[in-house]
Amino acid sequence: MIEMRGIEQFYGGTQILWDLSLSVGSGSCVSILGRNGVGKTTLLKSLMGVIPISAGKIILNGEDFTKEPVSSRARHGVGFVPQGRDIFPSLTVEENLQVGLKARGDRLKNIPRRVFDLFPVLYDMLKRNGGDLSGGQQQQLAIGRALVIEPNLLILDEPNEGIQPSIVKHIGEVISLLNRAEGVTVLVVEQKLAFAKRVTQEFRLMDKGSFVATGEMSELSEALVSRHLSV
Repeated sequence: MIEMRGIEQFYGGTQILWDLSLSVGSGSCVSILGRNGVGKTTLLKSLMGVIPISAGKIILNGEDFTKEPVSSRARHGVGFVPQGRDIFPSLTVEENLQVGLKARGDRLKNIPRRVFDLFPVLYDMLKRNGGDLSGGQQQQLAIGRALVIEPNLLILDEPNEGIQPSIVKHIGEVISLLNRAEGVTVLVVEQKLAFAKRVTQEFRLMDKGSFVATGEMSELSEALVSRHLSV
């Protein structure tokens, strides 16, 4: 599905990612774990083409996407939910979702009904401005915007940051449904270990810009948690 090979990335004069390689197979559900500041968000931004990489390659479905723009990734079925949501507060919920439609390659004009099946609150609030929604509702809007392209790969950066437990639970259920019932590949950066264990099947553990351990979620030992995740 997607590979990153030998990725290096600098911010100013500081190297953030060090010879990092990542492989996510079709249909898998993977968590990227690590403490704050180890390069998780930089990794996702590099993967999406939001920031350039200094070395390495990004391969999507066998094609080299290293120098392709964000829009090209979206047209090839990659949905991205950034950290902080990045919705448009002065646009309505409907208009925010329509922005996502523009990333499709088939020029579909109507928001897929599936988005509202997964997040009914968005249908109820179509005419409300995004900035008037609660944090949890804005997160549902950000995920819904990514889903309007009907992605085969969904990438989420800390989707549960700062939202209430009931919506965290619902987001987990949506991710599981998309992955297990509909075959969408999922890659998620997550701080909440309990959520990652409940929703994802594999982990990639980061420290200081590199992966230090990978495997099935059942293989994430207490020793690894203590060494690389505990604060």
